[in-house]
Amino acid sequence: MVRLSVAILLVAVLLTTNILTGCGPAKGTAEWHAQQGYELANQGRYDEAIEECTKAIQLDPSLAAAYNNRAWAYNSIGQYDLAIADSNKAIELDPNLAIAYANRGAAYNGVGQYDLGIADCNKAIELDPKLALVYNNRAWAYNAKGQHDLAIADCSKAIKLKPNLAAVYLNRAEAYNGMEQFDLAIADCSQAIELAPDLVWAYVERAYAYNAKGQHDLAIADSTKANKLDPSLAVAYVEVAIVNNRQGQYDLAIAYCTKAIQLDSSLALAYNNRAAAYNEKGQYDLAIADCNRAIELDPNYAVAYSNRAGAYNEKGQYDLAIADYSKAIELDPNLAEAYGNRAAAYNEKGQYDLAIADCNKAIEIKPSLAQAYNTRATAYLYKGQYDLAIADCSKAIELDPDEPLTYDNRGLLYKELGMKAEAIADFKKVITLTADPDWIKAAKQDIEELSK
Repeated sequence: MVRLSVAILLVAVLLTTNILTGCGPAKGTAEWHAQQGYELANQGRYDEAIEECTKAIQLDPSLAAAYNNRAWAYNSIGQYDLAIADSNKAIELDPNLAIAYANRGAAYNGVGQYDLGIADCNKAIELDPKLALVYNNRAWAYNAKGQHDLAIADCSKAIKLKPNLAAVYLNRAEAYNGMEQFDLAIADCSQAIELAPDLVWAYVERAYAYNAKGQHDLAIADSTKANKLDPSLAVAYVEVAIVNNRQGQYDLAIAYCTKAIQLDSSLALAYNNRAAAYNEKGQYDLAIADCNRAIELDPNYAVAYSNRAGAYNEKGQYDLAIADYSKAIELDPNLAEAYGNRAAAYNEKGQYDLAIADCNKAIEIKPSLAQAYNTRATAYLYKGQYDLAIADCSKAIELDPDEPLTYDNRGLLYKELGMKAEAIADFKKVITLTADPDWIKAAKQDIEELSK
């Protein structure tokens, strides 16, 4: 089975300055326009907020709050470079304005400059350690860098300071998912949904956790809810496709991924998961084309290289497969499946010692990976180390008792060793587990030979 990927969720909460004091500034003053900008941005009317803040700046170019509030509005509509410029000006005018650093940090996060984002969050926390949302924004950056333990610590701090902020639970859930602590992720998503029932990404993140736990009905329910809340949310369709792939419903998976791509043609995740379905259907050229597109969109997408390698493997292009698996491993050294699959390519090239080494590494990373034991068994078989091969087949069967290939491999080993009864039992198991007529025919022929 080709490994699938899921979407990563990053939640930023932006800050602003509320300069309203006493009865408020006089109408028409710079302070009044800045306050209007704050209130409009709070209502999601960002273009109007920008206009009001611009009027404030025209009246008083030294008003730091006006630049900061406009930065917030720019951040909210994804104009991060303008947000950074305004935050710079706010900081120049008021070097102790903590939330200006926070807003600039959020903008740096938005353009993928996570180290700068973290540095600005650090400064904001230094100036005001009680700004819960800054811990959340720093957690966002840590999640993006894969430093999920640090993200969890920051989210927990934010929750202690402000326990009713749904976005923080959502960020912590993303971190828990990244650490494969799926029950904790589900609990945090559920808390986020309780606090904000229309928080669409909480359903998507929880669907991912349910998928990972094999609770596919719950995953589909959450993905469906996400789609109802936001029919244009492409990633929710991909979550359904992941379920379809895992249940062997490849045509449905392709359809859902295609829908996601129609909604968002830049979503690498959708191309990668459609490639996974094409691989399973034996449509390797289509799989390669989709992986190419996923890699074009995200050159650091390890799983896309791994999926493309799987297609090359099936096409007998083992050198290309090995190159892609190696790239996947370079990008994600803990991608156990890439080691296991590269081992299969090495087996096809007769490089059995390299195959065994890769399987060893895969098993070290993920001891439950049955495929790695099965692939190592194949290498041992070709090296004539039958006892080791049988032991690995038996371990693979223990981990995945419904995989016919492993029984077939062990049956061939028993046949080679003259252990007829054991071989016949394994070939009979193959017949019960597969619907492939060629495989069934071969198993029956083996049983017939052994029964003479």
